[in-house]
Amino acid sequence: MLRLAFLAVALLGGCAITQPDFSSLVKNEAAAVVRVGAFGASLAQDQRDDQRRAEGDDFLRRLLGPEGGPILGSGFLISEDGYVLTNAHLVEEGAAGGVTVRLADGREFKAKLVGADALSDIAVLKIEARQLPHVRLGDPRAVEPGQWVAAIGAPLGLESSVSAGIVSAVGRTLPEESYLPFIQTDVPINPGNSGGPLFNLRGEVIGVNSVIYSASGGSMGLSFAVPIDVAMNVARQLQARGKITRGRIGVRLQDLTPDLARALGAPSTGGALIVDVLPDGPAERAGLRSSDIIVRFGGKRVASPVDLMRLAAEAAPRSAVEIVYVRQGASARAIAFVEEALSAVAPRESAPMVSDPLGLLVGPLDAGRRKRLGLEGGVVVRHAEGAADRAGISEGDIILSVNGTPVATPYALNERVRAAGKGASLAFLVQRDGTRNFVALRLPE
Repeated sequence: MLRLAFLAVALLGGCAITQPDFSSLVKNEAAAVVRVGAFGASLAQDQRDDQRRAEGDDFLRRLLGPEGGPILGSGFLISEDGYVLTNAHLVEEGAAGGVTVRLADGREFKAKLVGADALSDIAVLKIEARQLPHVRLGDPRAVEPGQWVAAIGAPLGLESSVSAGIVSAVGRTLPEESYLPFIQTDVPINPGNSGGPLFNLRGEVIGVNSVIYSASGGSMGLSFAVPIDVAMNVARQLQARGKITRGRIGVRLQDLTPDLARALGAPSTGGALIVDVLPDGPAERAGLRSSDIIVRFGGKRVASPVDLMRLAAEAAPRSAVEIVYVRQGASARAIAFVEEALSAVAPRESAPMVSDPLGLLVGPLDAGRRKRLGLEGGVVVRHAEGAADRAGISEGDIILSVNGTPVATPYALNERVRAAGKGASLAFLVQRDGTRNFVALRLPE
């Protein structure tokens, strides 16, 4: 028996996994990571309220103070002459009150906002300093699920905080942000980490931390980073022109599964399946329609919807682009004249969810869609299960109010549900395809 036990221990010891040591990475790269503070009273108070709900009133009052204060986030130096990359949602609305950048060595500078792009959630700042430490850039195309990565930032204002994890997925698209092929990780990311760098084990930046999904406002192992090549393309345009120009063809897309490929006569699962064609858009004028599968765009292969979104975004507005597509098993070609894409509102640092006890995952409704639908508020349903699913609520529905009280953010919805208490009956006003109906839900005892 003793021999068997020793053999088991030896075998386990032989397959032990060595955890990476990030200390050298931190020593070499942390000096290029900065804290960003943007002063905007209204937005700052909203963020502070969200953080307090998530983390506890007493701790955050001591940390952040009882009154309005700066919106705190992270960023990193991309050049020795003071250009800083960060998130657009940190600085755009707070920029009127001033943006500050605090270096790792304690120096603080008033920053100039060079430009911000809401669609990618990337902003560029400039501080007047020279010979500054700056990051080295990696290749996001070499990133694979399972690789170790680390984030350095200022969660809740706590500077130079390090967290680590693995890449969960690459090329991940999110509702309302289908242009971006996010890097998904399980790195603990919390409010204040936004805008900070995501490093590979070589100490190279491969992404900009941007979005988390959370029930509490804190980390739950679902964080998303903008690939650094996408971010730097945006940064270069902002530095050169102060704005971003993108193309669009006016389609909504989804992945092509093997079953769908067989049903639609496609030779493979490669390509981007058109779900909807926007009225009077480039795709409709080119003769494309729902169920067509785009396989080439401007001479380049389209392997997935992410490929098409990026190729269309990179195309110059008013340019003519050849599109190769499959319709009912036959290949066809069309010429589309690319339009300029309208900017979208940047995602907030956390797109929280109400998951228990209703079974709802909801996110913010972007301003562009809100304007098109003529709405003043509302949140979009990203997933429904349990009680919500049984009541008929589905992905894509828009929840406008709870018991007659309008809701404009996921946190507001969460508060209405919590305030109702156990056993309470709730009336959700839900909009779907332009039609509104009340849906009744009852909280468990």
